[in-house]
Amino acid sequence: MLGIVPAAGRGSRIQPLGFSKELLPVGSRIDGAAERPCAVSEYLVRRMVRAGTDKICFIIGSEKSDILEYYAAGYGDAVAVFVVQPSPVGLCDAIFRAAPLVAPDETVLIGLPDTIWFPEEGFSRLPNDKLSFLLFPVDRPELFDAVILEQDGRVQAIQVKQQDAATNWIWGAFKMPGHVFHQLAALWRERDRSDEYIGTLVNAYLAAGGEAFGVKAGTAYVDVGTFNGYRAALRLLENSTATLNIAEDLSLSLSAHAKMPLHPGEGG
Repeated sequence: MLGIVPAAGRGSRIQPLGFSKELLPVGSRIDGAAERPCAVSEYLVRRMVRAGTDKICFIIGSEKSDILEYYAAGYGDAVAVFVVQPSPVGLCDAIFRAAPLVAPDETVLIGLPDTIWFPEEGFSRLPNDKLSFLLFPVDRPELFDAVILEQDGRVQAIQVKQQDAATNWIWGAFKMPGHVFHQLAALWRERDRSDEYIGTLVNAYLAAGGEAFGVKAGTAYVDVGTFNGYRAALRLLENSTATLNIAEDLSLSLSAHAKMPLHPGEGG
């Protein structure tokens, strides 16, 4: 299983930074016995590894050696490979640079490294044998790619940053078998590589007889590429941590209660 992380963008919305935006510290992680800052891209990578990914392909710009240094040793049980996108000319151009690494029978996961979303097991909610999008409800779908579904979950169309979006469900990540990845790459080349966004390419793929599915399993989605998004991400993580702590406390309380004798003198 291969995860593709397009990380060649300039990050102009949140500059100036002294490093790649994908390494922006957001929240923290536990490293052994120590708590350390967590790069925003780690949230996506962690979700890929959790879904079973054993290879992570980072698409980076020629000036983004800090990403190579950060992930050179891999992540968890997944090895890291790096492909250079000479110029950041769109998501389609970025992800299809990984084509030589994709086997036809391999499952491919793709997400955006400057986003944080829940649930963490979201990729596992998507089928391995179909082009499928993990969908999230947002307040301003016109800032994203809104996905219109048929009643059976098939994608009818993707509205790319459209002001009057017909739905507030947007895609945040997607998954497909390798042979579909190569079909999309071939279609993109046939269209003279004119598609910058995956949404316009998928619309052409659907018009040509292809099919895609949307799964409304997402619960929270934040784009960390702006200062407002950065602040929203910190709030999201804080709330998620608080919820997790409450759940753990409740679990411990219930466990302790189950071990208590029902009446004085009972029990071992």
